[in-house]
Amino acid sequence: MMKLGNITPLFALVFGGALVLTACGKDPQTTSETASTTNNSTSSTSTTTETTGTASNGSTTTATGTTGTTTDSGTGTDSATTTGCSFLECMDGGGPGVNECDIWLQDCPDNEKCMPWANDGGNAWNATKCSMLDPNAALVGDECDGGGVSGEDNCELGSMCYYVDSETNKGVCVPFCTGSQDNPMCGNLQDECSISNNGVLILCRKSCNPLLQDCEGNAACLPAAGSDKFVCIVDASGEDGQPGDPCEFLNSCDPGLFCAGADFVPGCLASGCCTEFCDLQDVDPDSMCSLNGMGVTCEAYYEPGNEPPGLENVGACILPP
Repeated sequence: MMKLGNITPLFALVFGGALVLTACGKDPQTTSETASTTNNSTSSTSTTTETTGTASNGSTTTATGTTGTTTDSGTGTDSATTTGCSFLECMDGGGPGVNECDIWLQDCPDNEKCMPWANDGGNAWNATKCSMLDPNAALVGDECDGGGVSGEDNCELGSMCYYVDSETNKGVCVPFCTGSQDNPMCGNLQDECSISNNGVLILCRKSCNPLLQDCEGNAACLPAAGSDKFVCIVDASGEDGQPGDPCEFLNSCDPGLFCAGADFVPGCLASGCCTEFCDLQDVDPDSMCSLNGMGVTCEAYYEPGNEPPGLENVGACILPP
């Protein structure tokens, strides 16, 4: 099995950045994540985008030697901007919007909070605005009413409604990262700070293992934007998302799979197609790859020696680079 080089999550989100697909080769590139949520301000459903590049320890991470930016979308899209393409899908990130407030400082007037939203009528968080606080706001960890990319929800100051179920429009209040973009922090040691969508979306999401898929509810374990680890991101695969299926966003694939660049999945005619994570320490790791008969093998996800603790055996089912 070949080693892929320094592959670290470019998403945040998820695939972070904006949630729009383009062909690889442009600079910069983005990887995206989409999550199915209800957008109360525009359409019934939408896709949200994230763009990232800073890990919770303050360091910037790379994939196959390229820096990453991530984007998350209203239905839940997440993407990461890079200066080159890896086996992680390459996608264009949405441009930054006008920020009315500082998401880190929460500098809105009393009884308001600074929230990410889509100020262009699109489906990706690209700006910030001051939104009214609910007088009976839900606390972090509580159930909440989702607002898509409207920037409106009923969560307390310093948090937003995420992991929203598209059928019930109910989610969970997730805290924003604290500190600064250069030194982001999460209060819970089990969380990872994922900064995406040109720094508009800053969420502390639960760390996870992609081989165990140990997330709860409607979330899948996927690469964290701006980090070398994995976090729980809303699963937006729907009826599709099987190995070889076309994908636009990081979370367009079923749990246990991710959206890889077309060059790494045989027969892929889209910008990206779904393929599995695999266990390098399995007796026969290549057998974990559904497309093994078409030349796909289990390749190391991280550069040797750069694997985060506990993720040394994470591999990706791709065509050998």
